[in-house]
Amino acid sequence: MEGRKLQLTGGSTFVVSLPKRWVTDAGLKAGDTVFLEPQVDGAVQIRARPMERPLARRRVFEEKGAERRDHLLRKLIGAYIAGFGYIEIRFKPEAGPFVRRVARDFSRMVIGPEVIEETRNSVVIQDLSDTAELSPEKCLRRMHLTVRAMHEDALAALRSRDDTLARDVAQRDQDVDRLYWMVAKQYNLAHTAGAAPRNAGEKTELHNYRLIAKLFERIGDHAERIARTYPVFAEHGLEPRLLKELDAARDSAIAILDKAFFALLTADIDSANEAVDDLDRHQKLIDGLSHHVASKKGEELLALAAIVDSLARSANYATDIAEIAIDYAVSKGAETP
Repeated sequence: MEGRKLQLTGGSTFVVSLPKRWVTDAGLKAGDTVFLEPQVDGAVQIRARPMERPLARRRVFEEKGAERRDHLLRKLIGAYIAGFGYIEIRFKPEAGPFVRRVARDFSRMVIGPEVIEETRNSVVIQDLSDTAELSPEKCLRRMHLTVRAMHEDALAALRSRDDTLARDVAQRDQDVDRLYWMVAKQYNLAHTAGAAPRNAGEKTELHNYRLIAKLFERIGDHAERIARTYPVFAEHGLEPRLLKELDAARDSAIAILDKAFFALLTADIDSANEAVDDLDRHQKLIDGLSHHVASKKGEELLALAAIVDSLARSANYATDIAEIAIDYAVSKGAETP
């Protein structure tokens, strides 16, 4: 490593000389422009030429026969998460209506992809999203607000016997899935050969974001699961005492989630530990609910058991976020000399 002194010119501009050998090897001369790129760790990269944006990767699927909608859809989502910017589906003309319908469904389900080209036997989908505009952290913030609102509204729908609200909770789960797939895609793009170089700390952060996004996605699934019990209680509703206990368990799970996510954003180890410790108190609420629910029968028993299980699992997933927050905060802390 070679050290060079900064020089002050004109009273406000700092100048540093570049190694002559590097300038010569890069084919530069006096008056040429070099390109500086600040890094997240405080370093600065110097390039002789602007970094070219890598070409979008292409994935081609050959649909040779009749295929279930879900099977093709899963392949398209897999290609999206893997970071393929172009996805082409080739098919026999008679399969055209089916493939085009699935391609449009896929484009509505994820963030960015649009059908840009259609022929008699092929469809091309291009990912138009800009990951710089929707960073992993922004995705997580939106996921956090969405899943906590879903849990609040899921029980509110059962209390008020509001079928529209229950359906809305289920539909919002698709928004959570979209955000999770976006985070997963950004993680995979960062680890793809030819991707812009990232330091180890940034890759670790992306890894944590992907894990947390998956936990949010599961918490959203459980809110949807609660909302889908609506038909069982649509006619007679839930008894007030049971609703009060469910509300307490829901509020407890959300409080753990809020505390865990705050700890992640602020690297607050104490808040993360509090979130994990709160799980014992939450479990007591779950145990009380389980005892109460055990006296029910038939469909009501099954539906209530699903609600209680979802409230328990959501809190557990929230403490997983808190534990990741602790690990990350410890790794970011200053080392003791």
